[in-house]
Amino acid sequence: MLKVLKSGFFTTIQDLGRLGHRSIGVPISGAMDHSAVKKANLMLENNAGDAVLEITMTGPTLQFELSTFICLSGALMSPTLNNKPIDNYKVIPVKKGDILSYGRLEAGFRNYLAIKDGFQTPKMLGSASQYFPVTARKCIKDGLEIEYKGTESFEPILTELKTEEQFALESMNVYKGPEYGILSDSQLKKLFSQPFTVSKENNRMAYQLSEKIEGHSHSMLTSGTLPGTIQITPAGKLIILMKDGQTTGGYPRILQMSEASICNLAQKKFGDILSFKLIN
Repeated sequence: MLKVLKSGFFTTIQDLGRLGHRSIGVPISGAMDHSAVKKANLMLENNAGDAVLEITMTGPTLQFELSTFICLSGALMSPTLNNKPIDNYKVIPVKKGDILSYGRLEAGFRNYLAIKDGFQTPKMLGSASQYFPVTARKCIKDGLEIEYKGTESFEPILTELKTEEQFALESMNVYKGPEYGILSDSQLKKLFSQPFTVSKENNRMAYQLSEKIEGHSHSMLTSGTLPGTIQITPAGKLIILMKDGQTTGGYPRILQMSEASICNLAQKKFGDILSFKLIN
């Protein structure tokens, strides 16, 4: 078991998501930065979708009760193992009793803890991703014990990965959304020429942006949405749906973010800057 001594700000169990249930209103959920998760699982020779911990802003303190191997990815959060600094994208052996802690957030916003063979948590509707009320909890709490398989015999093919993190990248690639055509020339100019700031209203459901563009009076029926769908409110506020976002919405869907840009946005926090780049 992995014992949660301190849970951190918002730490959840995630995999690559809960697919095939949007028709009954169940979000995809899953890791916000799935690229980071896939890399960490690759290094441990896990399946790409094995369950990990998604650690947001402030990390937990965790004690291992069985020997195993771990790999961290995503945000730089000053992690230590038994008070000794460790790095992301390295396969690290841990022993019974070892304690993993996190310190100051240096870059990015979400770190991932992958473990050999993944966390063995129950699956609901085909996924271990925490999303209340599909799962019993929305996040992990102090004192919780998370099951995993212990091992001491793993010999990884890849022990370290050099990767270029894009925490400072501001440009987000987007496609035209279904209601893109309602935008005026003036709205389009502002949308693609000015920078936007991540507001305080940002979480796993959606990111709102502080700056507005001109509003609209377009009326539409409630329609399907996806992670990365960018909606505009009548007042001109931009809302970017994320992994726990609703499956339908009544605001015009003016843009759709690329998968890579969703991962980049997941590593941004309040006050960070972004801009939009239209691609085919």
